[in-house]
Amino acid sequence: MSLVRLVAAAGKLLEGKPLTLICIVVWCCMFWLGLWPFHSPTNDVAWLPAANGLRFGDNGTIASPGELQPGARDSGCSIELWLQPARRDSSNTLLAFYTPGQPVRFALRQSEEDLVLQVRRGGTFYIGPVFRSTRPLFLTVVSGAHGTAVYVNGISVSTLPRLRVAPGDCGSRLVMGTSPVGDDSWSGVLSGVAVYLSELTPLQAASHYQTWTATGRPELAGAEACIGLYLFTERRGQRVHNQIAHGEDLLIPARYTIAEKTLLMPFWDEFAISKSYGKSVIKNVVGLVPLGFVLYAWLGARMAPRRAAWIVTLLGAATSITIEILQAYLPTRQSGTSDILTNTLGTWLGLMLYRFLDRHGLIFRTNQ
Repeated sequence: MSLVRLVAAAGKLLEGKPLTLICIVVWCCMFWLGLWPFHSPTNDVAWLPAANGLRFGDNGTIASPGELQPGARDSGCSIELWLQPARRDSSNTLLAFYTPGQPVRFALRQSEEDLVLQVRRGGTFYIGPVFRSTRPLFLTVVSGAHGTAVYVNGISVSTLPRLRVAPGDCGSRLVMGTSPVGDDSWSGVLSGVAVYLSELTPLQAASHYQTWTATGRPELAGAEACIGLYLFTERRGQRVHNQIAHGEDLLIPARYTIAEKTLLMPFWDEFAISKSYGKSVIKNVVGLVPLGFVLYAWLGARMAPRRAAWIVTLLGAATSITIEILQAYLPTRQSGTSDILTNTLGTWLGLMLYRFLDRHGLIFRTNQ
């Protein structure tokens, strides 16, 4: 059957008695797709069977129950990570520091092959290519009075003189594997994490890579002010122990959770230059086209075209707003304003598609 005949058959069905039922079914499908799954999934984090480390799946996270260093007023901040990304094309959060009321103070993200640094009131910075392959790598991020430097396997790859992590940010609560404000789950393996309230020197960054490679842990000095050292040697249980005395452990929750879920995140905070963000925009536009199409077919036969178009567009926006508000209570869904804009656009495109087909005689009306 040709495409024209298929469209004509669909148009004939839409003009018939089942139209109201079709609208209801499409509407229900929108809510189903927007809210599924309706529960918090099992936390997809597992110990490696034959090595030190945790494997993070599609929905995995670990976090500290409290601040690493309450009231910290450090002059610098350094983070070391032994990691192995599962994919080069993912764009997700590796690690973030947060406090209630200030959900993201400092975060490290993988954006395909780039490393992204997000700093509270400091902006977003892309450094790459860091993740050229899915092989293990030792990542060091150092920030202090001299700006911020990034090292890969002990070798400097970037220096940002104007970027500095604010005092105390690295002493706040730590979450790994996702964002504290929304579902941004990273997939891969973490084999070691260290957090310092000091600005490591290039010599220290290289030395730590060598000693950690040789002995399985960095050779620490008191001046480095290490407040978190996680070697992932437990191989079992729901706790990653901090090797620093009286330091905060990391907990592995049974269910995937988001610490500070944001309601209707502003679109300018959601925006990212990545393939995954572009795919999400396209998906959210196309996903509401069927709703705009069938709603206009239903309302267009009952009122003036312009009025029907306005009502259909507003109904699409109202549907999207309702879904986004409900998504704030689901850890695997992101509640944001970007989807409202793209869903509304999709609804409008759907009604415009119906009007285009009707204008060219591809919507066949019946006397029913």
